[in-house]
Amino acid sequence: MSDKTVAFAPALLASHCVIDVRTPLEFAEDHLPGACNVPLLTNAERIEVGTLYKQQGALIAKERGLQLTCHRFPALVASIARLAAGRPILVYCWRGGMRSESVVTLLEGCGHQAVKLTGGYKSFRGFVNRYFENFTPSAPLLVLHGMTGSGKTEFLHLLAAKGWNTVDLEGLAHHRGSAFGSLGLGKQPTQKRFETTLWQAFISCKPGKPIVLEGESRRIGWLLLPGNLYDVMDKAHKIWTDVSVETRVNRLAAEYAKQEFRPQMKNALERIRKKIDGNHYPALQHSLDTWDVTGLAKGLVEHYYDRLYYKVKKWEPAMTISLEDYDAAEQQLSDYARKLIKAPA
Repeated sequence: MSDKTVAFAPALLASHCVIDVRTPLEFAEDHLPGACNVPLLTNAERIEVGTLYKQQGALIAKERGLQLTCHRFPALVASIARLAAGRPILVYCWRGGMRSESVVTLLEGCGHQAVKLTGGYKSFRGFVNRYFENFTPSAPLLVLHGMTGSGKTEFLHLLAAKGWNTVDLEGLAHHRGSAFGSLGLGKQPTQKRFETTLWQAFISCKPGKPIVLEGESRRIGWLLLPGNLYDVMDKAHKIWTDVSVETRVNRLAAEYAKQEFRPQMKNALERIRKKIDGNHYPALQHSLDTWDVTGLAKGLVEHYYDRLYYKVKKWEPAMTISLEDYDAAEQQLSDYARKLIKAPA
């Protein structure tokens, strides 16, 4: 029999069908990119077996685990075989223990090529942690800065569609980093899930081409930028995006103008009440109540965003581009990137 264990390497994600045999709750918290969840135990069963392990020892816990799962073995093997479709199979659990060992043994016994991940999910988690502890991007970072409503995210998506290397921090975090940042982006992922998808975004970038992303604080919503990523971004090539107030108001209004956002907007406005001059807050509240989204956006730009963000910049940008015209802005950025890549190290 061949060695049934393998240490994590990114190439495994493409070469193998990755099977996560942990519980649905464990899988939801985070998992290897592209992994399929085929749980050996349910959420409740894992708790039961874990409790037995602590109170009565490993033998009793293993016997109970077998009682709970043995009748599922044929269906479990069949499900994994369908997902694999002939590819070699990589199986993992939390620490590369009994769950993944049992499933690999079953699969091999049925003639399938399968290995377990050494150290399980925990080893992959350590891999991601080490990646960000001393983060060194594969290419220069171009970090877009600018006032709220400038269109940085829309510009970033345009660049991505045209083949640029981009990392959408706010999209991965499901938050725009501002008081109204969660509108329409759903629930934020766990910190671990955010870091995994962020790692995947960086390693997916094409080599030799600059990576464009938005400038952020250390925290996006309730998530933190991992490792030294913030410090690396702070020392990267900062690009200031210049846009008129009128354009910013129009872009914010277009982004906010969805009726389903109204309850969230009301809550967000209440949360920032203390940061807005009391003389201006009633007008903002009135704009929201009457659904004057343009008036609300204008009021927020004048009395909140521009008083809070980038009021004082302690740095000079590497260059300034206008986002009034995205295509022209891309050309400016392309010219800068071309010179950057040609510049001697």
